[in-house]
Amino acid sequence: MFITFEGLDFCGKSTQVHLLEKLLISQGAQVKVIREPGGTNISEKIRNVLLDKKNKEMLVETELILFAASRAQLVGEIILPLLEANAYVISDRFHDSSIAYQAFGRGIKLEFVDELQKFVIGKAVPDITFLIDIPIEEVVRRKSLVKQVELDRIERSKIDFYKKVREGYLYLASRENRFSKIDGALSIEEIHNIIIKEISKYSKG
Repeated sequence: MFITFEGLDFCGKSTQVHLLEKLLISQGAQVKVIREPGGTNISEKIRNVLLDKKNKEMLVETELILFAASRAQLVGEIILPLLEANAYVISDRFHDSSIAYQAFGRGIKLEFVDELQKFVIGKAVPDITFLIDIPIEEVVRRKSLVKQVELDRIERSKIDFYKKVREGYLYLASRENRFSKIDGALSIEEIHNIIIKEISKYSKG
């Protein structure tokens, strides 16, 4: 089963990824957690370029293509072989991030970004995607708790950018049946329980 987690920076998705991983492993499942960008030697090198706060001059087109390159390597090297081996693959972000961040956030033509993602992921379409949705005001609050020096290039984006990204995620949630939108204002435990329930429904189905 291929499970992806999406949402704005600071939404708490990484915490939920690790909680789900721990639960599935305790049940005896074969589980692989990956992150985007990254997940392979090549993809991690691309990640370093993408998130380096020194790369202020990076063009939005370059950003999109680098994300796609990292993702293509991850799909071919890690995701598809594991799914064929009947493992659980849990990804902290995947192709939906490019729709939200590069199409809606950066303003690159949606149709082009969409087609590029289809080309990159091929058969690696998530079975279920959890969108942990938080309001922009909460992004601002949580971001203020992090030291400026610890923020990566994308996390340093302005609030207007995050507003557009959230619009992108809400658009995806309305378009794709695989999306399960969760209120990020709920407690960590409440969100975890919703996730367990949704995955259980899928398994039974």
